[in-house]
Amino acid sequence: MTDASVSNSSDNLNTRRSDLGRLLPSLRVSYESSALEHILAGPDVLAVLGFGSAAPANGDPRYLRVALEPLPGPAPFEVWRGAAPVIHENAGEVRWSGDGDYAFGVIEVDEDTRGGIAASARHAYCLLREWIACARTPHVLRIWNYLDDINTGNGDAERYREFCRGRADGMASLFEHGFPAATAIGVRSGRRVLQVYWLAARVRGAALENPRQISAWRYPREHGPSAPTFARAMRAPTLSPQLYISGTAAIVGHVSHHHDDLPAQLDETLANFASLLEAAGVPARARFGSHSVLKVYVRNGEDAGAVSARLRERLPETTPVLLLNGDICRRELLIEIDGTLAG
Repeated sequence: MTDASVSNSSDNLNTRRSDLGRLLPSLRVSYESSALEHILAGPDVLAVLGFGSAAPANGDPRYLRVALEPLPGPAPFEVWRGAAPVIHENAGEVRWSGDGDYAFGVIEVDEDTRGGIAASARHAYCLLREWIACARTPHVLRIWNYLDDINTGNGDAERYREFCRGRADGMASLFEHGFPAATAIGVRSGRRVLQVYWLAARVRGAALENPRQISAWRYPREHGPSAPTFARAMRAPTLSPQLYISGTAAIVGHVSHHHDDLPAQLDETLANFASLLEAAGVPARARFGSHSVLKVYVRNGEDAGAVSARLRERLPETTPVLLLNGDICRRELLIEIDGTLAG
């Protein structure tokens, strides 16, 4: 072996050791039915999400009540656990918590104070940009966006397209290293309040795309003046594999498939999951089960039973699944799924 080979091998080994030193412990995500006060008493609790009008109110910065009704309801809490101690505070319009490795942040914008959904989205993402600039955990891995009446309006005046326009304006060049994974779902609360929450980390993740789908930011003009700005998934910077999967529906290329056919849309959505996980190098045996946490957004509440039955056929029975009544970003789509997969 030459001196150069020894040097290169040594450099590669040092690089691998350096990378391992930067990797984070996996975030633990679960559905829990304990009392909210009991959960929040945990010193390692980074975030707790409650769903629907029956979820309790609480002013703790780590807690958010999401305006999506569970099916059939009531729902357990979604709990994120990091490493103790977790600090948290209200910082102006941003509520956040962090453990040094990860951070959870929330912004809620009343549309009436901003003049509509586009301006509200722009404001929310400007606030996010300001928060990132000062954060010790500046690398956003995952974002969720929930807005009322997502499909209201025609053509470019549809509220989802307006949201995308405002989000893109607010982001500017924020994610020049790659967009985070994301979800945008319509709620039916009757309150025009945009809810944006996110997961950020001390170390940058790796954005992933689905070979069956055109990257969202490359969608053609027919889908709106501003393309959606998100990655199909984000590989977390963790030693044990962890993948944050964006909202996924029955879209192949950039075209919706199986209009008004719920079983076919669900199967196509799961095919997109399988394609994405294969591209991520996740072995088939590790793709679902107790290590995965899925949220399933169902447009028509009466379809919940059929969706649950079909998921039981297609997924291991140990897979934690939460069904929520929400509107998908395209009118013809009846179902969308997102989730966290940990190996």
